[in-house]
Amino acid sequence: MTTRTLPLSFRRFRRLRRSEALRALVRETRLSPEQFVYPLFVAHGRGVRAEIASMPGQYHLSIDQLPAEAKELRSLGIPAVLLFGLPAAKDEAGSEAYDADGIVQRAIRTLKDAAPDLVVITDVCLCEYTSHGHCGVIANGPDGQAEVDNDATLPLLARTAVSHVEAGADIVAPSDMMDGRVAAIRAALDDSNLGHIPIMAYAAKQASAFYGPFRVAAESAPQFGDRRGYQMDPANAREAMREIEADIEEGADIVMVKPALPNLDLIARARDRFDLPLAAYNVSGEYAMVKAAAAAGYLDERLVTLEILTAIRRAGAEIIITYHAKEAAKWLGT
Repeated sequence: MTTRTLPLSFRRFRRLRRSEALRALVRETRLSPEQFVYPLFVAHGRGVRAEIASMPGQYHLSIDQLPAEAKELRSLGIPAVLLFGLPAAKDEAGSEAYDADGIVQRAIRTLKDAAPDLVVITDVCLCEYTSHGHCGVIANGPDGQAEVDNDATLPLLARTAVSHVEAGADIVAPSDMMDGRVAAIRAALDDSNLGHIPIMAYAAKQASAFYGPFRVAAESAPQFGDRRGYQMDPANAREAMREIEADIEEGADIVMVKPALPNLDLIARARDRFDLPLAAYNVSGEYAMVKAAAAAGYLDERLVTLEILTAIRRAGAEIIITYHAKEAAKWLGT
């Protein structure tokens, strides 16, 4: 039996795959540490560097730990951080969120002193600061049941954003998913002569099961009910585009899809439809799954992590918020 050899012209796909140098030369999607934002969890105290059980390799850090952290990130080529704060005390209105001497406000000042060129982004939400764990003020709804009061929450979110910027934040990022919060924050910044500050809106943020490890890290699990009444239904793609469009109309400068991996289709849709910079949040559950599978020997952590981040970038995100940022930056540099 004679084996027929295909003409050389039929081998066109393999010609450019024969070496890493060739593959790199024609690679369509480039991944760089310059695209990463690294989340930080900041806590009260001194000398605190406590590993978060649900997120191996991530830590609660006290203020005095931040200068070294900032310098390490800049040395790795990572340009930005996203700050989350663990307050000293919680109350019904989440008052430490907008305290001028709150944990995030102090962290901002410390980071900007240590690394002025580090882009400091702050999460604007109340869930870490409220005693009930929800993202806004609680009131009785039409049915007499306790629920988040959208309109009563907006002034507190705006006040929080202004306090972050006054402390030195470069970008504010509302994650609460209240209707109208981007407009409220934009108006408050403008009224405070801070209209030059960008807003990165968590625009299409779903009520996702992938947030579990984060809620342990941020100590922000709801004390009753859940967040499905204000976060998005993961089943709705057209609604996600409407959410993004609304935030752009209200004054957002960057829009975000969260979580990233279950929503690569939404990232791609948003990239095709909108011209603003697009961020994607590679969330805690996505990170924890990789860590667990790698620890069990099921996956090559380096290869899988870089494949995931490349997929997020390929879908269209210019900005990737990821707990893998440090490791990925080191791998990309080798």
